[in-house]
Amino acid sequence: MITSATDTMMIRRIFPALNPDLASSTIVITIDISVRSFLIAILLLVAMSARVTLGEELPDAETAKPTKLAHPPVTLPLTSFYDAPRPLPMGKPGELIRSETSNQYSLPYELSVLRLLYHSRTSRGEDVAVSGVVLIPDGKPPASGWPIIAWAHEFRGAARQCAPSLMRNLGVGPLLAMYANLGYAVVATDYAGLGADSGKSVVDMQSNALDVIYSVTAARSAVREIGAKWIAVGAFEGALASIGIAENEMRDPNYMGSVATSGLAESQQVYERSATDSSGRSLLSLVSTLENLYPEFKATEILTDKALFAYKHASESCASDAHLELPQEMMKPGWNNNRFVKEFFAGNNPGLNAAQGPLLVISGEIDPNVPVEMTAITVARLCKQGDRVLFLKYPNLDSSGVMGASAGDQISWIKARFAGYPAPNNCRQK
Repeated sequence: MITSATDTMMIRRIFPALNPDLASSTIVITIDISVRSFLIAILLLVAMSARVTLGEELPDAETAKPTKLAHPPVTLPLTSFYDAPRPLPMGKPGELIRSETSNQYSLPYELSVLRLLYHSRTSRGEDVAVSGVVLIPDGKPPASGWPIIAWAHEFRGAARQCAPSLMRNLGVGPLLAMYANLGYAVVATDYAGLGADSGKSVVDMQSNALDVIYSVTAARSAVREIGAKWIAVGAFEGALASIGIAENEMRDPNYMGSVATSGLAESQQVYERSATDSSGRSLLSLVSTLENLYPEFKATEILTDKALFAYKHASESCASDAHLELPQEMMKPGWNNNRFVKEFFAGNNPGLNAAQGPLLVISGEIDPNVPVEMTAITVARLCKQGDRVLFLKYPNLDSSGVMGASAGDQISWIKARFAGYPAPNNCRQK
């Protein structure tokens, strides 16, 4: 049965980090988190990352003169670091090509940041160079090394400069810094085609999952203080990748599970919904992916003539580009029956294989892009095949709000997995 509760004592029952004796509890919870609580949490994070000197005598204040402040750009230059050798020498998956330290990111200065360029594989087994970053906590690592959070990011555009490692805040810098400040090494891949010059980028569950998996191997090669155990965390399009990681045949005993936040659903449902609610950028990303995965596919097969200009522009820009105008009619009638589209949909559904680790799935109940009902259908499929899933729903929150509101629950679940407690499961019992 699915029940709901707002009592915080109920929250403790499902997180074994707080109550290990109830780790196998099979309850379903709807959590009520206020916006005020979320704002307080953000203020606490800011306070934690700031160094304030107290008790010192301050000089007399002077009248400040108005001046124009020079704000640093939000993006970083695409340097030669991202250019892979040509031709690319064959390397094992996860083998490091090169690394470099960087102090250009807007993150707490206690963290060390390292850029990576490493070998990965496409879903077709092709060797590709992929870029990413590693955030390394301050201080002495535990005896077993820093445990790893492998971050799977949302898709922000098809151009190389849309890579998270080319953004000063890494796209979600405060969130990643929070993980690092809690004592986790954070490995964040860019995915193939973003950052590194490895061809067009793809929004493909299998390919993105492989990029995350092999980023962990590369990070261990680059930073000797990093340990063996790791957990994958993904949001939006990255949520699908995080499940793809769980369903991959890697058989890594050090993989502890995956967290999927906002966006977990069948690809066909998501893109067909996008075709009717004017969220066309995701459709343009789909077309770019199809052209990369299937060389015989042509964008003109499913895009209208009006959408072709927007498609070309989107391939050279990022989601923050406000100048992209999308036509109302983007897709040709019957576009979803195209053979390449159908093949892509078939390979981008969670639940194709049994998960190798426990799953935490998080959804806001008023998410306009991926409604909670769509996520519930996917969770039911995962449960049916025997996966161990904790599904948490948050009322009155959309996909953006639930990212902050669920931070405490994510951390509790992650800590419990690294500590070795049995994972909670609220799949409907037969």
